[in-house]
Amino acid sequence: MQTEPPYLRIAGELRRRIVSDEFAPGERVPSTRAIVREWGVAMATATKALSVLRHEGLVRAVPGVGTVVAERPAPGGAGAGAGPALSRERIVRTAIELADAEGLPAVSMRRVATTLSTSTMALYRHVPGKTELVRLMSDEVFAERPLGAAPRDWRPGLELAARWLRSVYGRHPWMAQAMASFTRPTASPHAMRYTEWVLRALTGTGLPSHTMLHIHLTVFAHVQGLAMAADMEAQARQDTGLSDTEWMERNEPQFDAISASGEYPFLNSLFEHDEFDLDLDSLFEFGLRRTLDGIAVMLGETSA
Repeated sequence: MQTEPPYLRIAGELRRRIVSDEFAPGERVPSTRAIVREWGVAMATATKALSVLRHEGLVRAVPGVGTVVAERPAPGGAGAGAGPALSRERIVRTAIELADAEGLPAVSMRRVATTLSTSTMALYRHVPGKTELVRLMSDEVFAERPLGAAPRDWRPGLELAARWLRSVYGRHPWMAQAMASFTRPTASPHAMRYTEWVLRALTGTGLPSHTMLHIHLTVFAHVQGLAMAADMEAQARQDTGLSDTEWMERNEPQFDAISASGEYPFLNSLFEHDEFDLDLDSLFEFGLRRTLDGIAVMLGETSA
């Protein structure tokens, strides 16, 4: 996971001051020169930070004055009474629906605010930024359908957990990106409850806790990797307008030309007699079975 750029960090701090009323509507925010002095950054970085806030509708430029905090909509202004009151739950649900329809990159505080017919500043009073919004979205998704009681045996437990997780990614493909980091996991109570469930399913194996965690993450990584592949393939179908079959037909001449060189006899042998049909479902089933078989062997060796 990359470190947050300095201009976003500065924009986040200024946003916090605006939302907490440290800067009132119409009051000047620090100029680019003041930002340079306070944070020790280049002028271009300071300019970018203010541009982020302008894009979000939190500040506006006033000729002869500088950059000031934008006025907030009046309680009885446009959009008042047009729908349910704005809440964190409504914001999160709207963001989930947007991500389901268009993918995680389409989700931004500004886009969600537009969908809800409100100002970006109004959203910040409930959610401090996109990072927290994605965390809340992930947690909401993990809570949609409970796993239920864990089976007594570890193998059906891990199989159930893997299939449950895959169903989550199937309903919400963007989750593959939201949960991508293993070394910097999301602080999500419901996601942590899933991990707790898996570890409980492994307690009867007698394995050390760190080994059980590695098993959990190995199965998780198998599901995660295929979910990311499915998300990328769906995006490719959307971008190109071609089905998988149409894409293969269009690119078949290139593959044939490469295969004709004779440098890939093992790959070519896959297609000599039987038509080789590969899909993510078969990869999931094969990988899950072989992973569980490997764990069974490890348990046998441990107990021997």
